[in-house]
Amino acid sequence: RIAGGFTLIELLVALVVFAALAAAAYGGLAQIARVRGALAAQQDRFAAITRAISLLERDLRQSVSRSVLGNAGEPEPALIGAPDSIEFTRLGFANPRAEPRSNLERVVYGLDSEKLRRGRYAMLDRAQNSAPATTPLLDRISDLHLRYFDKNLVWRETWPPTQSDQDPALAMPLAIEFRFVVADIGEIRRVVELPSALPAHATQPSGPAP
Repeated sequence: RIAGGFTLIELLVALVVFAALAAAAYGGLAQIARVRGALAAQQDRFAAITRAISLLERDLRQSVSRSVLGNAGEPEPALIGAPDSIEFTRLGFANPRAEPRSNLERVVYGLDSEKLRRGRYAMLDRAQNSAPATTPLLDRISDLHLRYFDKNLVWRETWPPTQSDQDPALAMPLAIEFRFVVADIGEIRRVVELPSALPAHATQPSGPAP
């Protein structure tokens, strides 16, 4: 042993200790990185769920009793509801360029290949072969179910009701319940109260701003 130096055994022991500490530190950092990645993915998932629910609720709250013409020119009710899909007219279709079009929009929601999709038609009264442009909102979804609460305080599985003292094409439920199962979250359920019927002039096409 040289004075003031280290023996070979001491150096080897120091290297072994350093390697053990480095391995432990790397394992800890890797675990932290994995946890951060999992938390970020979970946060993104919650954000996507929140956006999808908020969009559906917003559209429902802006629904309006405006019937449309289908692809073959046949009249379609203002709201067409099935247990697993819904189509309706909504108010609030933004028109920042003041184009000569309606401020209403026809939208449709449904489940396709475990994805909640929102579709929108280019126009209210459709031409032949018109189809909605769809956008996936949320994946890993199952068991979408909707119900419709009528003025008699009865939940219905479909809409419009077969019997109504008003025009069935313009009949609107008081509220709509939707629920679905998210694979990694569980069941989500919401009840949305619909607005009152708007006056006729509110559903007419709006021209460009003066």
